[in-house]
Amino acid sequence: MTTELLGEPLATNAGPPDAAGRPAAEADAQADRRILGLRCRACGRPEPLGPSYVCAGCFGPLEVAYDLDVVRSVLSRATIEARPAGIWRYLELLPVANRPARGLPVGSSPLLAAERLGAAIGIERLLIKDDSRNPTLSFKDRAVAVAVARAVDFGMDALACASTGNLAGATAAAAAVVGLPAYVFVPADLEPAKIDHALAYGATVVPVQGTYDDVNRLCLEIADERGWGFVNINLRPFYAEGSKTLAFEIAEGLGWRLPDVVVAPIASGALFTKLARGFDELAAIGLVERTPVRFVGGKAAGCSPVAGAFGSGSDIVEPVRTPDTIVRSLAIGNPADGRQAVELARSSEGSIEAIPDDATAEAIRRAARLEGIYPETAGGVTIAAAEAARRRGIIRPGDEVVALLTGNGLKTPDAFRFGVEARLAERGVPGLAAAIPASYRAFEAWLDR
Repeated sequence: MTTELLGEPLATNAGPPDAAGRPAAEADAQADRRILGLRCRACGRPEPLGPSYVCAGCFGPLEVAYDLDVVRSVLSRATIEARPAGIWRYLELLPVANRPARGLPVGSSPLLAAERLGAAIGIERLLIKDDSRNPTLSFKDRAVAVAVARAVDFGMDALACASTGNLAGATAAAAAVVGLPAYVFVPADLEPAKIDHALAYGATVVPVQGTYDDVNRLCLEIADERGWGFVNINLRPFYAEGSKTLAFEIAEGLGWRLPDVVVAPIASGALFTKLARGFDELAAIGLVERTPVRFVGGKAAGCSPVAGAFGSGSDIVEPVRTPDTIVRSLAIGNPADGRQAVELARSSEGSIEAIPDDATAEAIRRAARLEGIYPETAGGVTIAAAEAARRRGIIRPGDEVVALLTGNGLKTPDAFRFGVEARLAERGVPGLAAAIPASYRAFEAWLDR
């Protein structure tokens, strides 16, 4: 993958201009006004910017706070549209002072009409946000790009993550670009393709016996002891902000308006809730009209604490101790933003759907066969969740629906075959044919048999 500065030559050490072309010093001053610091989501306590993720007062989660009046005064549709493609065209709504000097070209993935798939699942106006087009083939490149920019600002000497798969490759690649070592901690039974992906970028991959939640607990301890930049732990407030760029791109791709429904996978719940925050911020600064959006989430039935809470009407997300699903990228038994995801689905009149593995695999096959897009298991969950929500009336006739496909199926090759009996291709039936001699006569005989 070629290293670019969003399509421009790499900047010098003097510091790049920001996304609007302002000198670094001017951009820093503007950032000081628009980025207020960190704030506890639970009690509202302010904290200074730094590698911190829990409130010192109540141990609630920290998130980035902005002065949206300042953002409104400097950001317009025309300003964004004049900038190069990628997530940094929305710089003023991200917790970074300047566009990074080094980084992969992340974001600006296509928003595609999916008429054939939509017809198959009963949705008349289905659009796919295909984030498998990012450099490491998943949406995690967005979140990691923001976290790494902050890690460099903080002077951290290593990057790390706890991962169910896609984050491993994204962290490893981003670390390679900025010249930092990467340490990736994964469940020992993770798909080999995802481990190989991280290894290819030069990361140290540490398989851990246990579930993702076991891996995450270990990484919390390592982050405290080593001070490494764990993108989804001590850099989590910044990392989570990267997911908002999907909301920004959806709105811009629709001509600066919001869809009726967004369907997304739920792992920790951060992506799901940050989509809502992204839409809210665009409305707050006047770039879109504030219209209602229903949020539909998808979880694998074999690890569905959030779907369970939603379905039972409870506010308590009961952890799942032993996930049992092929959808390893969503197999987080104790999701950090689970309660917020449930609240968002309820308040928006959306839903959270628990999807069996066979429905996930069939959705993957449908997307590939009908639209030429090959999603990984989380994308299969998303498509199946859209179908389930339509069947239950959450998605209504005529709704404009955007479904997020967050990763490429090449990372989960076995899922495509799940639940399908292996058989050889026959005339009129696609599939893998038996080997034939290298002659047209042999091919003709195969066709005629």
